[in-house]
Amino acid sequence: MSGLNALQYAASSYLRSAMHQPVQWHEWSPEVFLLAVQQDKPILLDIGAVWCHWCHVMDRESYEDPVLAQIINEHYIAIKVDRDERPDVDSRYQAAVQAISGQGGWPLTAVLTPDGRPFFGGTYFPRDDRYGRPGFERVLRTLAEVWKSRREEAIETAQSVLAAVEHGETFSGRASNLGPELVNQLVAKTLSQWDPRYGGFGSQPKFPHPAAVDLLLDVAARGHEGAKKVAISTLKKMAAGGIYDHLAGGFHRYSVDERWVVPHFEKMLYDNAELLKNYVHAFQTFVEPQFAYITRDIMRWMDQWLTDRTRGGFYASQDADISLEDDGDYFTWTREEAAAVLNNAELAVAEIYYDIGEMGDMHHNPKKNVLHVTHSIEEVAQKLSRDVSEVERDLASAKEKLYQARLQRPTPFIDKTIYTGWNALAVSAYLEADRVLQLPVAGSFALKTLNRILLEGWDPKSGLKHVIAYAAGVASRQQITGVLDDYAFLIHACVDAWQATGLLRYFSIAVELADAMIIRFYDETGGGFFDTETQSISAPGALRARRKPLQDTPTPAGNPAAAAALLRLEALSGRPDFREKAEDTLEHFGGIVEQFGLFAGTYGLALQRLLLPPLQVVIIGEDERAKNLAAMATARYAVNKSVILLRPDQITEQNLPPVLAATLPGLPKLHSGDSFAIVCKGNTCLPPVRDAEELLQELSGA
Repeated sequence: MSGLNALQYAASSYLRSAMHQPVQWHEWSPEVFLLAVQQDKPILLDIGAVWCHWCHVMDRESYEDPVLAQIINEHYIAIKVDRDERPDVDSRYQAAVQAISGQGGWPLTAVLTPDGRPFFGGTYFPRDDRYGRPGFERVLRTLAEVWKSRREEAIETAQSVLAAVEHGETFSGRASNLGPELVNQLVAKTLSQWDPRYGGFGSQPKFPHPAAVDLLLDVAARGHEGAKKVAISTLKKMAAGGIYDHLAGGFHRYSVDERWVVPHFEKMLYDNAELLKNYVHAFQTFVEPQFAYITRDIMRWMDQWLTDRTRGGFYASQDADISLEDDGDYFTWTREEAAAVLNNAELAVAEIYYDIGEMGDMHHNPKKNVLHVTHSIEEVAQKLSRDVSEVERDLASAKEKLYQARLQRPTPFIDKTIYTGWNALAVSAYLEADRVLQLPVAGSFALKTLNRILLEGWDPKSGLKHVIAYAAGVASRQQITGVLDDYAFLIHACVDAWQATGLLRYFSIAVELADAMIIRFYDETGGGFFDTETQSISAPGALRARRKPLQDTPTPAGNPAAAAALLRLEALSGRPDFREKAEDTLEHFGGIVEQFGLFAGTYGLALQRLLLPPLQVVIIGEDERAKNLAAMATARYAVNKSVILLRPDQITEQNLPPVLAATLPGLPKLHSGDSFAIVCKGNTCLPPVRDAEELLQELSGA
């Protein structure tokens, strides 16, 4: 015996971290459910993630305990699931546990019948009775006895829970009268949850809501002053708070308090990719330098910590902690620690600017401070009776010294798994940052990443992979099939790449992916998209439940993301079936979406694409005039606007999507040698323009 359980053969970082535990863990597979049936044992299901602090706490307290391991091995078949690797499993059992206990989260702990139906569930359980929670040993012994002596009761509970999951996950509420009033309702619902004191939405815990913010930015750019105020306030408050890493850049996952001060310290690729778009779009519309600074600073962290610079690809996450004893200690500072690396002038500035005091912000160590901005540079200068330029100099020096000192600490784990959908979000974000801020290095890396995803992850016959590569190069014994999010996000990334390069292959692959997405996920009978491919009725447990995701959680919801992707392709391809399925998908949820408000930002953006005519600005040329025209075209974010850069030699019917191929090649100015722009609104293209101010006039009413 090696002393290792079956997770030694897993590829996931989270699963491999548990391979030394005395629990006889299994990966999720049909064979394991067959084993449970053969042995007539209930299943203990643990779902977590490598970045999840309380998952590791429960691992150490309970799953590394030989007494509990013996109970589990004797009475249960134990399955451990990585929620990042298997979002299909996680989403269904989250819904089940919420139906049972009223809350979800990670670690998710559930007990299932041998065929996978849940009859008990919760999140974190302590080893023994405490925190007002039953001890895990008592839970395990009680449920093992329930299975032996009260089995019918357990099965009845499991049946009702699964029925609740199947009913609750369809989110069907058809409406055929989609119009701008529904967008207005979603905006109003979002604005009603704004926190005017601290920014953001709701109270504690406080999460970023990137899609909702983008919806506000879109309507703000069209003149909605309330949306402008809320969006700007939220973005500024988040960037000043402790949820933002002021030394390395990048956002933590969420704030445990309403002031954005103390975060959950893990950093996720998907959060930072979507927030990056927010700050790009805010700068694009309001031209505030702070938004450009945060954009570049997020990318600084992503470039340094979350990228495979050689092959392309964005890594999944950075952990919150070094060990179970700390709580963000890598990211936080006592005043004594700060004083040890700063001179007196730097410390005087930093302790005011970043609110570093003898008493800090962390419960586990009250001396630990989360760096967050409480005063402006001007206020710090006034308090210290110093020149602003001197304060700026000392703050920059203090920031660099603190960061270099932090780099000497043990670094939280980076999960180098490359997920298709999350990478597609990052590709789109980097391409937008390049377009708006003229960051060609970012654009090049985005294209390198996209090329790798397409090469290693997409096959027209077998479909799209959910995972491109695992950490440390470990190979998986089973291929994880792409989910709806992977397809929808990758279509968007391919369209973005076509707009940035004019290379038709990206558009062609986007169409391929869209056709595959429709075949594999679209519900021809009821409308809308399922989150996974058609499941066999023999699929274990809750995987038999069909889901049509509508809510942003926090990544963009699959159905509106898919609808938006089809609308973008329809505007380029002219294919009516793309628009019909997009419209049908949005109608499928139109009667109920208003109640989701803050969590329906992606739906609101997709509905804007449906209702507003597509606005395409094609810039043809490579000289300084072309750059000026592109800059003018890019000003002001609008979800229905596309800016496309093409070289004159790309303007042929063979190199263009069908809609543009029917218009552009015959234009008389194509052969004049001068750069120019063409504005197409809906199905009508205006005459070419060479002057940036004239272009602005054409765009002003769009």
